[in-house]
Amino acid sequence: MPFALSAWWPIALIVLANLFLNLCSKSVPAQLNPFASLTVTYTVGAVVSALLYHLLNRGGSLLQEYQQLNWSSFVMGLSIIGLEAGSICLYKAGWPISTGQLVYSSILAVFLLLAGYLLYQEAITPSKVAGMLICLVGLYFLNR
Repeated sequence: MPFALSAWWPIALIVLANLFLNLCSKSVPAQLNPFASLTVTYTVGAVVSALLYHLLNRGGSLLQEYQQLNWSSFVMGLSIIGLEAGSICLYKAGWPISTGQLVYSSILAVFLLLAGYLLYQEAITPSKVAGMLICLVGLYFLNR
């Protein structure tokens, strides 16, 4: 596990972004269709992404960058829609903000451990198995 600051700022960004994602998902009006909300979300996201691209890559060309795309960007777009629509629907279904994300993150951790092993030949060590079991025990206690 990397310990350099350059390796930890992405974790901080993900945590902060996920915090706001969950707070905003819970705040989407109950009567609003989640996909209507996401059209605004992704319009803002596209504009900000384009601005950041141009700010951080002076003289770069998005059109040239697009020529390097493969399937992953398109599937990631579909995945993000599922993630965010799922978050909105999770809270509309009554999950508390304090546990809904913990439940799906724990389940996700188990699936990612298996995916890492099956797709990328990442080792499943005793400490990873212990961590997975702790996640499952945590799920048990969260849902009691």
